[in-house]
Amino acid sequence: MSRKLRILVVEDEAAIRTGLVDVLVYHGYEADTAADGPAGLDKALSGKFDLILLDVMLPGVDGFAICDRIRAEDREQPIIMLTAKTSDEDIIRGLSLGADDYVSKPFSVAQLMLRIGAVLRRSRIAVEQDNHIRLGDNVEVDTRNLSGRRGGQALSFTRREVEVLRYLSINPERPVSRDELLNKVWGYARNQDIETRTVDIHIAKLRRKIETDPSRPRHLVTVRGAGYRLQAD
Repeated sequence: MSRKLRILVVEDEAAIRTGLVDVLVYHGYEADTAADGPAGLDKALSGKFDLILLDVMLPGVDGFAICDRIRAEDREQPIIMLTAKTSDEDIIRGLSLGADDYVSKPFSVAQLMLRIGAVLRRSRIAVEQDNHIRLGDNVEVDTRNLSGRRGGQALSFTRREVEVLRYLSINPERPVSRDELLNKVWGYARNQDIETRTVDIHIAKLRRKIETDPSRPRHLVTVRGAGYRLQAD
């Protein structure tokens, strides 16, 4: 019998914390909790969890700082941030620190479980292909080590950023739509009513890393009305 997947819930509001545990257990997961930032950080760094649900607003240490510390220790730990802040600035900050996804409060149980399932599924899938993506003469991405270079500048990527580049790189002859990226990279079923700016934010982050001039991209280009295409030149 396979083991149950373990999820850590870091949430200071007791009612939400208890409700999340009940939902997770009902859906077949094991759940542990932390009610403040320091306790959450300590448990998160133990490496014992398949996924961490991490609230942003926490006493002691906020979720952004915890996410940053986790990523310094473990580039692969799946993290979903729970946030009442829905501005682009806050979402970009969380994703830039390496969170795999975010869920805005208040959220439906169905949407939360969909997000959890998608992140866990993506974290377990090993894609067999060349570990390097080369764009022109000056950009190289090492997909295994989540690193790269642009000219003489060292680059660091999140796992999700690499997955976006990888999917675009194996579909070089056509534009890939936002919906297709959500389906193939994030694992969301088509026709699901999901409102997310995650794709747009990741494209903007990637352009800041791989493009000499992000406002005039040469490698990660927009095909108007169709999606995005990755090209060597």
